[in-house]
Parts: sequence; C-alpha cells; structure tokens
Amino acid sequence: MRDNIQNVFLIRSEDSTVWHDKVLDIVFPRRCAVCGDICIPNGQFVCGTCKSRPVRISEPRCKKCSKPIASEALEFCYDCTRKDFHYKRGMSLWLYDEVMRQSIVRYKYKGGKEYTRYYAHEVAKYLGNEIKEMKPDVLLPVPVHRTRKKQRGYNQAELLAKEIGRLLNITVLPDALVRTIKTLPQKELSSIERMKNLERAFAVSKNYEETISKFHKLILIDDIYTTGSTIEACTKVLQKAGAEEVYFVTLCIGEGY
Repeated sequence: MRDNIQNVFLIRSEDSTVWHDKVLDIVFPRRCAVCGDICIPNGQFVCGTCKSRPVRISEPRCKKCSKPIASEALEFCYDCTRKDFHYKRGMSLWLYDEVMRQSIVRYKYKGGKEYTRYYAHEVAKYLGNEIKEMKPDVLLPVPVHRTRKKQRGYNQAELLAKEIGRLLNITVLPDALVRTIKTLPQKELSSIERMKNLERAFAVSKNYEETISKFHKLILIDDIYTTGSTIEACTKVLQKAGAEEVYFVTLCIGEGY
C-alpha cells in the first residue's frame, strides 16, 4: 500500500520529498526490511532490533564468487574449485541465512518493493567502493520472465539495479537482457538441474545485439547467489554477444565449504 501511494504523488523537490515521506510514515508506517514489523523508531528502513541481524560477508571469502569460506589458507570455495565459471568475479553483501531468506521472500513475492531503498543503500555503503574500483560501464539486472513480472508487478533485480545505479552514478540497462523461457523455480532444483533448467532461458534483447560488445565491464545485479547457475547463464549469453568482462553483485550469497 505504501508503495502504491508513493507512486501516485510524483513529488520531485527534496524538501517536498522529505515532507511527503514523513506524512507516509504517519499514515502508512514503514515496515522493517528485515523482520517485516512496523519500524520503531518510525521512519527507519529497519527496526532497532534488526540493525545487526543481517550477517555481512567478510574475510575469509572466495576470491571468485565471495562466498564465505572456512580458512584464509583457501583461495576459493568448493563450487569455484570444481566449476569453470565464465564471469570474472562477484561480490555479495549478506549471508543467505534464514533471516535474509524471509526478508527476500517478502521483497520478491509479497509486495515489499519499499525494501529496495534499504537494500540498495546498504550495497552502496558497504560495497560501493569495490564496485567503483571495477569501473563498470553498465549495470544489468537479471531478468524475470514477463509472466512472472506481471504477476509480481515488478522485477526485484531491476529495482535494485536502478537504485544502486542512481546512488553510484552508474548507467543501468534494464532491458538489455531478456528471459525467453519461463523456467521452473530454481529453489526447487539441484545444482545440475538448475543449469539444465536455464539453458536457452536468457538472451540479449534485439535493441542491444549490436551494442553489447562496446561495453568492456558489465555488472549483473540480482538478489541471491546460491549455485551460480543464473549468473553463469547470463554471463555466457553476454559473452557470446561480445561482452568482455562480466561481474556480479547480489544482496545475498550462500556459504562456501
């Protein structure tokens, strides 16, 4: 409901936006992006209890995908030692544990669009310098099939990419990649099944077939990285179209071994 009201009033000035947000906080109190309860103190993205609940990824982490690993003596996680991923490197902000699983479920499937600002601001705050050091040409959201986007009303990766791009002043191409096949939900499949499920699932849109090769560094934006199947499928499509280096940034990532 809060997001619907925000979309009605397109107020542009900074002062008006602040006033507008304060009114919304009174009429439709902001819900905590972590636990889903009403935020106390009012107007915050997360409640006081949840500020420290998301577990940020820190060293030691895999040098390829950034999954947390057991020892600094290791360079790569189990997956990255046995799979030949085509992307250059990736990074994620939080561990994909039960706390963040529930948060992202609300974000993707229960209309939690307002979480975008919290997620994107945290990415910019903690990963912004690393992202800027990559000197990416563009950000590309991982697409969802048009029927799923219609059901949800939005693609969460697109919302994230646009807000991260705005905060870090990086160009976003929201429609450069398209989902051509409505695949089975990845969470229901094994690692091997996920790869097969995503074969031919993505394509570079016709508007960008001739221009993708002009970009040296591209960053894929998504909510979760688990087995890497989705990012890998997108990377292969982009490289086939001529992209040189593909990176990824996700909100959450599973544990390494």
